[in-house]
Order: sequence, then C-alpha cells, then structure tokens
Amino acid sequence: MHNNYYFLRQLAPALTAQLSGYQVAACFSQEKDELVIGLTNGSTEFWLKAQLTASFPVLALPTSFHRTRTNSVDLLPDLLGRTVAGADVFPHDRVLTLRFTDGASLLFKLYGPRPNAIFRPAPDAPAQLFHQRYTTDADLAPLSPTADSARPSTDPLKSYPALGDLPPRYLRAHGYDSASEPDKELRVQEIVALLENPQQFYIIHLEGRTRLSLLPLGEIEQTLPPDPVTALRTFVPMFLGRRAYETESRQVRQQLERRAEEATSSASQARARLHALEHGASYRQTADLIMAHLTQIPAGAAQVEVVDFYQDNQPRIIKLKSTETPQRTAQNLYRKAKNQQIETRQLQERVERREFDAFWCLERLEELGGILDLRTLRAWRKTHDLQPETKAKAATELPFKVFEDEGFTILVGRNAANNDLLTQRYAHKEDLWLHAKDVTGSHVVIRHRAGHVVPATVVERAAQLAAWYSRRQHDSLCPVTVTPKKFVRKPKGALPGQVLVEREKVVLVVPANPFERVGANSCGFGNSLPHSY
Repeated sequence: MHNNYYFLRQLAPALTAQLSGYQVAACFSQEKDELVIGLTNGSTEFWLKAQLTASFPVLALPTSFHRTRTNSVDLLPDLLGRTVAGADVFPHDRVLTLRFTDGASLLFKLYGPRPNAIFRPAPDAPAQLFHQRYTTDADLAPLSPTADSARPSTDPLKSYPALGDLPPRYLRAHGYDSASEPDKELRVQEIVALLENPQQFYIIHLEGRTRLSLLPLGEIEQTLPPDPVTALRTFVPMFLGRRAYETESRQVRQQLERRAEEATSSASQARARLHALEHGASYRQTADLIMAHLTQIPAGAAQVEVVDFYQDNQPRIIKLKSTETPQRTAQNLYRKAKNQQIETRQLQERVERREFDAFWCLERLEELGGILDLRTLRAWRKTHDLQPETKAKAATELPFKVFEDEGFTILVGRNAANNDLLTQRYAHKEDLWLHAKDVTGSHVVIRHRAGHVVPATVVERAAQLAAWYSRRQHDSLCPVTVTPKKFVRKPKGALPGQVLVEREKVVLVVPANPFERVGANSCGFGNSLPHSY
C-alpha cells in the first residue's frame, strides 16, 4: 500500500510538517526512471527519490544521498530555489502534490503502469513532464466530486475504489463474504475509518512478496509506528533488496510447475494410448486372421466375416480393399504391426521418462521452499540447470519461432525460405535437426550445448513441434526424422526448404505444441508450408 491513497493521505501532512520552508537545492537523475530532489532549510537536508518505473513506482526518502560524478543529469532547472509550502494528495487517487509558495507545483503520479512527475512553474504555465511520452499527464487533475458520487454503491467495497487489494483481502479473511448486507456496510466503514487514522503500519509477506500495509495481513514481519516517513525509509530498502530474490523465486516456481504439469499430462496421454493399443485388436492379429482364412475370401471382396480365435472364437468382420489381394492387405498390416511395436516401446519409455521428470520437478519445488536468499537461489538454479528462460530475448534476435526447454534452445522455421536460412546458415553441424517425415513442414533445430547431451524429453518436445508445424498436424501419430545437422545437405538446384538426409533416426510423437498450455490445439497451419526433402 505504499502508493495507496490512504497511505499517501498520511504521507502528505507528514511531508508538510517536515518540508515547509525548505528550498529545492538539487534536481537530477543518475539512473533510468529516477528523479532525485534535494531540499534544505539551510542547516538540514532532506532527500526525495522518485522511482518512476512501471514495475515498482515509489517515493523513497533516503536519509542521505551521494550524487555520482558521472552519468548524472540535471533536470527541471525551473524547480531550483523554490520554497515548499506543503504537500497534498488527490482525493481517492495515487497522486501526491508538492506545493510551492510562489504557486508552482510538482505532482508525483504513482500509477503502476504509467508513473510520472509533472512540474508546473505556475498554475497557468505549461506542464513539464518527466516521462514526456505520457502527454495526457499535462492535464492531470483531481476527479470531480460529481464523478466520485456517481459510482455504484450496491457493493459497499465499490463505494471506495481507492481501497486497493489489501483491505478487501483483510475483510474477506474476517468473514466479509458471509456477512449480511448491513453488516458488510458497517465493516467497510470501520476499515475505512481505520485506514484514515491507522494506529500502526506493517511490513508483511504475502504470496511471495514483501509489502507495506496499513492492516495486519499475511505474515507480519515488522510492526511500525504510524509515521509514513519512517515506514518508507524502512520498507523501500527492504523491498529493493528482496525484489530480485522474490522475482526469481516466483519465476523458477512457475517454471517447475509448468514442467511438472506438462510432464504429467504427457505421461497420462502416453498411458491412454498404451491402454488403447493393449486392449484393441492389433494389426498383427488382424493380419493373422486374414492369412488363416485366405481360402474363404473371394477375389475383390470389400469385407469378410471370420472367426476371431483371439477373442474366444467370436465372429468378426474385417474390412478389405477390393483393389488389392488379401495377402497384400496382410503384408501391409504386418508392416504396421512392426511400427506398432516400436510405438508401444516408445510409449512405455515416455511414460517412465515423463513420470520421472514430473517427480523431479516436485522434488525441486520442495527444495525451493527452503531457499531464502538470492545468492543461494542462483547457485541452486545453476546446479539443477534451471537458469532463467531467455525466450523473449532470443525471439528478438532470431527470425524464427524460438522455444526454451531445460536450458536448450529450439528453433522452428516459419516458411520455405526461412527453413533454408535456419538449416543452411544458423544451424551448426552438432545441432540436432528434426522434420516431420515424408510431408512438408517446418525445419526444427535443437541447438547444441557443449558438454551436454540433449535429453530425450527435449527431443520429444521438439519432435512434437516438427509434427505440429507440418501437414501431419492433425494426425493421431506422426513419424519425425531426428539427425545431427551434419547429415543434412541441400542438393544443387533444390527448391527452398528441400534437403537430403543421409542418416536418420525416426521417433513417433503426437503432434502438439507442448509450450502452449492453453489453446495449443486450436492453431491451424496454413498452406504456405515449406517443401521438405
């Protein structure tokens, strides 16, 4: 609540009492999105540092500040020498105003997405903006009482839109949702009265974040007197020191939860497919029945009824192709049966591998709960190869679809010409190259990491991508070629995207984009697919 209206409502009179009569002696910036103002009354100095970043806008009040000799830029020269008259806050808003005795004003707009500082040398003078891209801030003004009174009040909480998120949480934790309507109104009024005259401030830990609160909520780390200046001087350094740890801890937790969920889902799908293969009529059984009843099958028959000795001699109808002999049909079925055996073996391996991966992620999540500082967290991430994902950075540097998986980068071509660019210029000989077999589709490359063997789980997900970005996207199962890039070459005169593969291994996968948790199966693949080898 360090930017909440009810906290700023306490901060404004405290700053008025502290700074009345102080003059602005310095105004500069030495870091991005930072505005530092130094004030003095001739014997005492006071520093105000506004951090105007979208992720964490805050007014910091350091007890001292040492300006660097380099990378420091003077700002708002018209502000220098002006004398502070007092501080105000916009009603029910996150805007704090420093008023000066000559009518000038400096507004700190502390909105999360678009913070800013607005200086006006005189009431009718043009505004000078710290973030000049937010041009509408030049007309920033308090909400009119009419607009304030027009808000709906069927829900008592909606009558006070400046509450933020912590007071409603506090109310709901104390039985607000089950209370009667009159009781709800009374409870909200009591909380607002407490916020307007807080007896204490709290530094709390809630959902992995350190926060300043006017209410006891979550895990209370410190209880402070109701002095907003002291509260900011205690909270801001603590938060900044913890922010990197909390952010990285949250990121790695989400990463592990996503991997565990994906591994569990993949193992479940593989088990379902295995069950279907084990409990359905296999290709080999069908081929055996055809060969056992050859004398009963007339030439050109479209189907035949036989006695199924695999199913307690029950009658069974087998469909045939009238354009081929029964022997030929059986031969094709025996070939499919061989592929089915390969698929069964791969599915069993996948179940074991993915269940192990899910269990590994759950173990790491349990360990993560005991890591409490940034240095230990980063060492632990390095040990378990859980470095921060760099997908966004890679995507801005490479003209391909980019995915990160267990520390490996997977590149996917976008069209025929892009496939050529990926395979011929960006892929190195030790990279793994994948492609949906015998159909057009994207080239997929898993980049080699020195000293690391590509895990089977990464190969599997890359193969799923190769199948998904191909004409086999809607098949139930797709064979995918996997080979080191050194065994892939482009013949002279070949069309864009065409290559020859000299040595290959084939894996069978379900076409999918395993990196899209929601809506992955709704994406179609257009008609501009590249031509394959």
